[in-house]
Amino acid sequence: MFFDSFAEFINMGGHGMFVWLSYGVAGLVVAHNFISPLLTRKKVIKDIERQMRREQK
Repeated sequence: MFFDSFAEFINMGGHGMFVWLSYGVAGLVVAHNFISPLLTRKKVIKDIERQMRREQK
């Protein structure tokens, strides 16, 4: 598919809003799938450290 201008590329023949919205939603899902485990990992490590300190007393 060839476009004559950048504006036509963004518009995608009248379907641009749906195309770019789907790319945006997919990007948010991918970002969430990368960030969520990192945050959960930090919380789990803190919980384990807290539990170990409690058991040592």
